[in-house]
Amino acid sequence: MNPTHIVVKLWMQCHVLRDDSITYQEYVNELSFLRFLKTMQENNQAAEVPEGCYWGDAYAGLLEPGM
Repeated sequence: MNPTHIVVKLWMQCHVLRDDSITYQEYVNELSFLRFLKTMQENNQAAEVPEGCYWGDAYAGLLEPGM
């Protein structure tokens, strides 16, 4: 999957959040949390994150068809 495809999927999810009346602050919180998960993985500290909440789990959700 190329970076452009990932960006398009992310923007599609942003529109879903906006349409679901998610506030700007909630939106920023969600993106900050995703960045936190990614940083934990990059620093090999993912073991400190609860099972099922790893960056790979969140990233896999972006790749699911229909998302």
